[in-house]
Amino acid sequence: MPIERHQTGPRMSRVVVHAGTVYLAGMTADDPALPIEGQTRQVLDKIDRHLAMAGTDKSRLLTASIWLADIALWARMNTVWDAWVVPGHAPARATVESRLAGPTHLVEIMVVAAAA
Repeated sequence: MPIERHQTGPRMSRVVVHAGTVYLAGMTADDPALPIEGQTRQVLDKIDRHLAMAGTDKSRLLTASIWLADIALWARMNTVWDAWVVPGHAPARATVESRLAGPTHLVEIMVVAAAA
């Protein structure tokens, strides 16, 4: 089976498609000066664009892994997540607190989806 890779650099690919499954790399906000709600919106917008690039969408999410710089931000992040996720199509999900790559990044999200 072929493997498709999109936006590939020396370290990673942003999108990998294999055997009917779409894997996205972890996404962070472009503007880490935003509060958690703004960063989460930016990340989810990126996820929408990358899923579309692979020919699928958020209604086909299988799993989501979410890393928060501070777990106290969980409820605020969830207000944005809950408005974004397609009702009845919520993925299996884990959310943990973790030190992120940059000190101003508050959230990173990685998803896996079924191809359309």
